[in-house]
Amino acid sequence: MSDPFDNHDSRRELAHRSSGGIEVTLYWNADDNSTSVDVFHAATGQRLQLAVPRECALEAFYHPFAHESSGMSLHVAGGSE
Repeated sequence: MSDPFDNHDSRRELAHRSSGGIEVTLYWNADDNSTSVDVFHAATGQRLQLAVPRECALEAFYHPFAHESSGMSLHVAGGSE
């Protein structure tokens, strides 16, 4: 399976929500039929990206931090130390 974070051209936004300075976006990758959740914290500039199984995508969209420690593929980028 390809890395769902590498090719942003094939990603399609399925859902987006924002609350308390945190933005959560659910993506579907047309190339490999994978899903991922992107969490952005505006105050720190940190971005958390989770590759999630399609059957868990909506649950991960609503509860991304519960899925953060579940062994799914994870990328953390940006922010100040």
